[in-house]
Amino acid sequence: MKGLILSGGKGTRLRPLTFTQAKQLVPVANKPVLFYGIEALRDAGILEIGIIVGDTKAEIKAAAGDGSAWGVRITYIEQEAPLGLAHAVMIAEDFMAGQPFVMYLGDNILKTGIVSFVREFEETKPNSLILLTEVPDPSLFGVAELKNGKIVRLVEKPKEPKSNLALVGVYLFDRAIFEAVKAIKPSWRNELEITDAIQYQIEHGYTVHPHLVSGWWKDTGKLEDMLEANRLILETIQSHSEGTVDAASRVSGPSVIERGVVVRNSTIRGPVIIGAGSEIADSYIGPFTAIGAKCRILGTEIEHSIVLEGSEIRDIGARIDASLIGREAKIYKCPPMPSTFRFMVGDKCEIGIK
Repeated sequence: MKGLILSGGKGTRLRPLTFTQAKQLVPVANKPVLFYGIEALRDAGILEIGIIVGDTKAEIKAAAGDGSAWGVRITYIEQEAPLGLAHAVMIAEDFMAGQPFVMYLGDNILKTGIVSFVREFEETKPNSLILLTEVPDPSLFGVAELKNGKIVRLVEKPKEPKSNLALVGVYLFDRAIFEAVKAIKPSWRNELEITDAIQYQIEHGYTVHPHLVSGWWKDTGKLEDMLEANRLILETIQSHSEGTVDAASRVSGPSVIERGVVVRNSTIRGPVIIGAGSEIADSYIGPFTAIGAKCRILGTEIEHSIVLEGSEIRDIGARIDASLIGREAKIYKCPPMPSTFRFMVGDKCEIGIK
């Protein structure tokens, strides 16, 4: 069995951060989201992985390399444009060489991984096995309708959902999927939709089974979901410290303080992770915060946030909350300026100032 991770896409919902980096490389708990997917496949015994890449190919390749860091072999498959998930499957046919494969969207994180998912496929041998989870608002997702334990219909973002079971973005296919992706037509988005390919299989007598997620699942394509994934992962960390914390500082709750970190006159309230070489002084780092490597947090309060590598935040004078701060960003409070007015006023305007 092989793996296929999709790491194309432009990450429009995380702009402006994704103007300068691939969305799959934005870190959650100081680890790029893409790496969680690689680890999930590896832990399920899948050692041959293809990664679909687009405009950010060079950055993805520089980060993941040949896969040896995880004990896997990575092949990069270039997609000329974001033409849909089914198109990504189509261009990976030669790489799969007739073997079944897991398709894993590169911005997903699953708490329990995919070991049971792969095991079920091997035991029951359907043509397709689709990972599903219950969601409070299924109209935002692709939705599966089930009958007698089998998927009978897939609907993309239905206005009136007949089920609360959403497609998670992890699929297991045998080689029959290639017939389906070649048979369907582009959607109104001019993309080949994987939901259409699976629906083709249903209508042509192929066996399509559901598999319900155990534990949580997060699609990290939006800020609020990324922060929630960060929170959920930080809840599982085990405390350890390789940094220096002075006597005037207080650390409570689970915390990871990496090598070279210096903490002075500050309060760290976990769960928190602070990346190697960072400096924390006269500050409060609150729960569910991930500080990247080589950051400086001075005279600042921050919690429930992600701060990327090399950033500096100082003397803000108010608490930062629920924020995602990019690499090498600088945030600081400017000295107060005298009150002034500046106008460009059109004809016959009236302006009142109190």
